[in-house]
Amino acid sequence: MTELTQVALQVMWTRLISVVEEQAQALVRTAFSTSVREAGDLSAGVYDAHGRMLAQAVTGTPGHVNAMADAVGHFMRRIGTDTMAEGDIYITNDPWEGTGHLHDITVVTPVFHDATLIGFFACTAHIVDIGGRGFGADANSVYEEGLYIPIMRFADKGTVDRTLVRIIRGNVREPDQLVGDIYALATCNDIGKRRLAEMLAEYGLTDLGAISDFILTRSREATLARINALAPGEATGHMRIDGFDTPIDLNVRVTIERDRILSDWAGTSPVDRKGINVPLVYTKAYTCYALKCAIAPEIPNNAASLAPFEITAPEGSIVNAVHPAPVALRHVIGHMVPDTVYDALDKLLPGLVPAEGAGCLCNFQVSLRPRSDAPAPDALRAEVLTFNSGGSGARPALDGMNATAFPSGVMTMPVEATEHAGPVIIWRKELRPDSGGAGQFRGGLGQYMEVGARDGHEFDIQAMFDRVHHPARGRRGGAEGAPTTIARDDGAAMQGKGKQFVPHGHRVHMGFPGGAGYGAPQDRDTAAIHRDLAGGYISPEAAARDYGMAQAEIYDILNRAAKGEVF
Repeated sequence: MTELTQVALQVMWTRLISVVEEQAQALVRTAFSTSVREAGDLSAGVYDAHGRMLAQAVTGTPGHVNAMADAVGHFMRRIGTDTMAEGDIYITNDPWEGTGHLHDITVVTPVFHDATLIGFFACTAHIVDIGGRGFGADANSVYEEGLYIPIMRFADKGTVDRTLVRIIRGNVREPDQLVGDIYALATCNDIGKRRLAEMLAEYGLTDLGAISDFILTRSREATLARINALAPGEATGHMRIDGFDTPIDLNVRVTIERDRILSDWAGTSPVDRKGINVPLVYTKAYTCYALKCAIAPEIPNNAASLAPFEITAPEGSIVNAVHPAPVALRHVIGHMVPDTVYDALDKLLPGLVPAEGAGCLCNFQVSLRPRSDAPAPDALRAEVLTFNSGGSGARPALDGMNATAFPSGVMTMPVEATEHAGPVIIWRKELRPDSGGAGQFRGGLGQYMEVGARDGHEFDIQAMFDRVHHPARGRRGGAEGAPTTIARDDGAAMQGKGKQFVPHGHRVHMGFPGGAGYGAPQDRDTAAIHRDLAGGYISPEAAARDYGMAQAEIYDILNRAAKGEVF
């Protein structure tokens, strides 16, 4: 291979990444669901003829794309490559062969060149409703959680399966939205196919064999070099979180060996009776993501860069739930996986990983309907899903990020987009002072939110929160982040998970958790404390309690801030 050829292959690798990013952006622009359009809860990728992921879009979530890395192999096995044809489009929402729960639709499209199968494009999107009990933890089995679509053809040689479309429309609350999202998924794959055809023509290629070998070989070599530069060893990590009605213990043993890193989840709590269980594919996705962020963050995600991270978990544990376990809120547990891994990794590679953060997204879904005590003729029914974030954990040399989702990467949804989706009102959405754990580096702040409905409506709220009883833990002397709070405006208590009724005229008050601090608070830079106080990130009480600031100094800072002085 000449140097020029290697340069050309590197250019083509970068080109593939740009192709799948355009694929993802097309999905964002055309999707009906606000979870995709506004929050970016999606993934997109390109695969070779063997079903190996070659490139993923930058836009999207690791839970989707790392889980989707395995999905194409299931499609190849179920459909049969010998039966695939130009114009075919395949679909599923199988939690165990897709990305972890029924609310994710995965669409796969085969790519042909001169009648030969050369690869696949795949994409996944979270849809707002799939029928059943709706998006929440209340189900006792996956059968209650919504419509199941096995791996099958959505289109056969260009002809859409109208019977499948009718079945889907007849079983979900938002049929136009869901069917529109499926067409958006199929269309974005088609855009990927067109861009790939242009690249093949430009470089005179007939298949993806050469570029596949180049990408996978270079990625594997680079990842192994990073792993082999680490000192061998093993350590355990543990985290206790709320669960549904009893606490859940996550336990992992991380072992660094030559050419691989092993993560064993033995000792983790068993499958829960409610829908917070995690299929192994999703546990693998977030374990790999945590390790890769810490050890090889610059190496692009593909089949080879993920392969050296080997994950095992006992069947029947909450991180390896098998059918028919309820799994709708698999993200609540799955998003806690990275911080559990980092609890172990901090013992092996001190000074590398952040403190614990909010972990799981602070989701809630509102099911709105006309008030039952005095129905209004113009009232509407609607399903409104909103993604929100607590604070991320402080890092070894930086404060945590405010209201930022780690590890999911999903964006917080704008109030305007949420209110446009149905008769819901977001009365309050602002940063939550004092929620970030104190430390040499402060944890990121959570948020306050207050939600209600327009006049004439009542609603059920599906709460999907954690960290109510087990807030984020600090690292290296840092303090805990603030816990999650949820209550009705009349003082009625509410639970962190589950569907709960809210009568007409009432609102739900929520405080989303903060990230924990890193390092001892007494080591925090004085100027940083001043900025936090002046900006309202911490209160005068917290400045005195956590950082020992004198009352005279607090008064001086607040007075200067009131005059517009910049800190």
